[in-house]
Amino acid sequence: MTRTIPATTRVSMALVVTLTVASLVAPQARAADKATLDSVRQFLEAQARSLGDDVEVTLYPPAAKFPACPAPSPFLPRASQPPIGRVSVGVKCGEQGRRTRFLQAEVSVIGAHLETALDIAAGETITRDHLVIRHGDLARLPRQALRDAEQAIGRVAMRPLSEGQVLQGYQLRKPRLVNRGEEVTLEARGSGFRVTRSAEALAPGGRGDRIRVRLDNRDVINARVIGKRRLVVDN
Repeated sequence: MTRTIPATTRVSMALVVTLTVASLVAPQARAADKATLDSVRQFLEAQARSLGDDVEVTLYPPAAKFPACPAPSPFLPRASQPPIGRVSVGVKCGEQGRRTRFLQAEVSVIGAHLETALDIAAGETITRDHLVIRHGDLARLPRQALRDAEQAIGRVAMRPLSEGQVLQGYQLRKPRLVNRGEEVTLEARGSGFRVTRSAEALAPGGRGDRIRVRLDNRDVINARVIGKRRLVVDN
């Protein structure tokens, strides 16, 4: 004799099976999510550690459940920018890294930066006495804030700077070693020889800058500034 199971009973049994499977899968999914987020956190901490003394990372996963991501491999889409403040983080998933997930994070780094120790006039050459080192959240500083005294010492202020001002890269320039229109000495070097000749600078420049110069025969070439009114033609 065949026994018919009422529809309501079948629905109840199906619900029990669904809940049972979900109760087994959910912890595994949560563990996978945690493993992915932990890998991202560790990656950001390692990337930012060289920037300061104390690093704090806050992750903002997507509102929806983070998809499964075996063998997560985090990376920064904008690798040239330091991981400070609000950043986007990519995560390559799987052994071949064929799938990529993205999430947002906030990276706070407490580190050193430079401020002016006194008023500085435009055109004044920066010395160590002009500088003071402060510590704070680097994410709150201007993007071009300088953090190392060697980035400033020997450079020239392009505008007046007030005491206690955060020092930024665009406020300084290299000391000018060549002026436009000056007669300069141009060197050409090679294996076992060194030749010099006169030329006219067609632009100003500091050490390491590449500028155009005009030779006696009116030819124009590029050369690199290596000293006061001295340039070299690189091979």
